[in-house]
Amino acid sequence: MIVFENVTKAYRTNVGLDNVSVKIDKGDFVFLVGPSGAGKSTFIKLILKEIDADSGSIKVNGTEITDLPNRKIPKLRRSMGIVFQDFRLLPKMTVYENVAFAMEIIHMSSRAIRRQVPQVLSLVGISNKANKYPDELSAGEQQRVAIARAIVNNPTVLIADEPTGNLDPDTAWEIMRLLEQINLRGTTIVMVTHAKDIVDKMGKRVIVIEKGKVVRDDVGAYLTGEDAPKHKHTGMYMGGVFGSHV
Repeated sequence: MIVFENVTKAYRTNVGLDNVSVKIDKGDFVFLVGPSGAGKSTFIKLILKEIDADSGSIKVNGTEITDLPNRKIPKLRRSMGIVFQDFRLLPKMTVYENVAFAMEIIHMSSRAIRRQVPQVLSLVGISNKANKYPDELSAGEQQRVAIARAIVNNPTVLIADEPTGNLDPDTAWEIMRLLEQINLRGTTIVMVTHAKDIVDKMGKRVIVIEKGKVVRDDVGAYLTGEDAPKHKHTGMYMGGVFGSHV
């Protein structure tokens, strides 16, 4: 699905990634954590082919992208959905129009749009907000619209960049529950976050990047050892129960 082999990316004043090797399989839910400036953004930008690696190999869906021609980059990006911390909705478009726009720009048919947009709005729980504008929605509702827009074209990978960063705790957990549901439908999720409580309670795979290097890659809490929280993971949150894969 996503494979980094000995990937290095250096900038003028620092190293973004230093000889990083990581494999993310289809259907994985991965938290990407680490201090600011550690290399998380570099990792995401390399996946999206926004920047080029200095050395190493990067494969997405089996395709080597380090030498991908510019004409093929749009197709690569269409295989991925992106959710941002600040939503990035178009203010003069309704909820329906914001989601439909993601299909229009890749020239999907009107028939497909009429079929898929209502389905995805139902999935994220905002069917009743279809005709509302972003400024008429709560922060949590705006993030649901952003998620709907990101998944309406059925991406194989969903990249979530601090998706709960602007949300209150209860709303953040609602968004995490939604992302869990999307993951269970088969979408691979890579989520950048600083939310220790979310990482600790969800018990997913955690990749820790520090100073451009992967210093930890396993399933568990945000922190380990003496710094780890002293609670037992139950697999439950917000009234829901995770599947046995947790």
